[in-house]
Parts: sequence; structure tokens; C-alpha cells
Amino acid sequence: MHNIRTSRGIQDLVDLFDCFIVDQFGVLHDGMRPYPGAVDALVMLKQAGKTILVLSNSGRRSAPNEQRLLRLGFQIGSWDYFLSSGEIAWQRLDTLLRERGGAEPLKCLLMARGGDRSAVEGLPLQIVDSGADADIVLLSGSMGDRFDMDHYRRLLEPAAARKVTCICTNPDKIMLTEVGPRFGAGRIAEVYAEMGAPVIRIGKPFPEIYQIAMEMLGRPRAIRTACVGDSIEHDIAGGRRAGLPTVLVGTGILGALSHAEKADLFRRHGAAPDYFLPAFVW
Repeated sequence: MHNIRTSRGIQDLVDLFDCFIVDQFGVLHDGMRPYPGAVDALVMLKQAGKTILVLSNSGRRSAPNEQRLLRLGFQIGSWDYFLSSGEIAWQRLDTLLRERGGAEPLKCLLMARGGDRSAVEGLPLQIVDSGADADIVLLSGSMGDRFDMDHYRRLLEPAAARKVTCICTNPDKIMLTEVGPRFGAGRIAEVYAEMGAPVIRIGKPFPEIYQIAMEMLGRPRAIRTACVGDSIEHDIAGGRRAGLPTVLVGTGILGALSHAEKADLFRRHGAAPDYFLPAFVW
């Protein structure tokens, strides 16, 4: 394992990088409130002249995610770009459905969080409640804090039996909730694949989302672009595969893990960060 350098705050990295690709859940906030110091750190990073892209495995489109950041108290203008896996999926589906022309609308089983429909708004899809009726499964979020996995198995089994394709727009296997960590949409996608059905995953750690992020940033030098996140499996492994320096933040899903448990995850996913920050603070 290569040497991991511990920093006190993001200020220590300012001279090393021109661009920062920053995860939101687990780094900036826990879904309910900002982490202490995160709002100011983002503002200070922007004031230091850095270009910031918030990169999220949220199944929601980019605009609703940005609105949530503002509702949580983050300041407008403290980031330059926002890119979510849900945005990429929406654009891809929009292109696919346009190419189908006047065909009958696809019947879509939408599995989202809290009844969110932003993943399909504006798309000519017919939303259905049963996997037995679905032409496509769109998995944009988990309600793992309300339902167990058997609930999802029962819902998905009829679609899996017919080999209906599932598009998972949030590959995170663990999510933060008010009742603690629960299984995320990525874990539901794994279960669906275990049933023998095809799954398309969009988001971190897969290459496409990093390619799009770097295009949005104007193709900066990789060595001067840092990926900041709390997930070894998604943020760190994804950033390293994209050839980018990585910064692991000790909040979020890693908050309760020991040093030995983190080291085990580094080995398991074949990815260790270049830098470690106890929290996203200035």
C-alpha cells in the first residue's frame, strides 16, 4: 500500500490542485444537515480560485440536488458544476426514447426514494407498480430504512424472470439515513443481478461519469485534479481508475470504522487514497 498523507483540512491541498471533484453525501452533508465546517470549507476553496465540481451517485437529476444543497445551507456560487449519475441516466434515456420515435411508451418500474420522480420527469415513460408489467426497471434510490430486502425481491422477481433490464442510477451500496446506514440502491441492483437479470450501472466508480466530469471541467490536467469522497469502493477506487489523485474523508460511511477496518477495505477494493482528511473542513 502506498503512503497516505494525512492533512488537517482542505487548505493543506490548495497549492497542489486546481480542480476538486467533491462527493456530497458523507463529505458535505449526511442528507439532513451539513457537516460542521463543510459550508465554510467549500466557500473558502472557491475563494482560493479553485474550480469545484460536485459529483454524486444520486439517482436524482443535477438540478434537484443543487436545490437540496441550498436548502441545507450551502452558499450559491460555492461550486461551479454539479453532476449526478441520475442526470447522466436521464440524458441517456431521453436520447434512447427519442430514437424510438412514435413507439408505445416504455412501461417503467421506478424504484426511488421518498416518491421522487425527478429521474423520469419529462420522459415518455408509463410508470407501473409491478415488475410483471415493466419493460424497464429504473432504480434511482433505496428505501432501505423502511423496507427490508425481501420487499424488493418480491417486487423485482417478476421482472427478473423476464430478463427485464435494470438501469441503476445510484450504485452506492450503503446509504446514510436518520436511523443509521442502510442498504442502498447499488445493493438492490446486486440482488437483481443475482436473480440472473441484466443491470446497467451509472455513476461512481465507473469510468463514464469521470469522463463527463472532466469534460465539464474543461479537461484539466489529471495530476492537478483531486477526487474527494468518503467511499473507498466508489470515490477512491473510481478516482484512481480515472487516473486522478484521491482524498478520503473520514466522515460518512467510514465514520465508525477503525484504522484496521479501513485498511481492510483498501485491500479489498485495491484502492488506497493519496490523502486523508478527518473531515471536509478548511
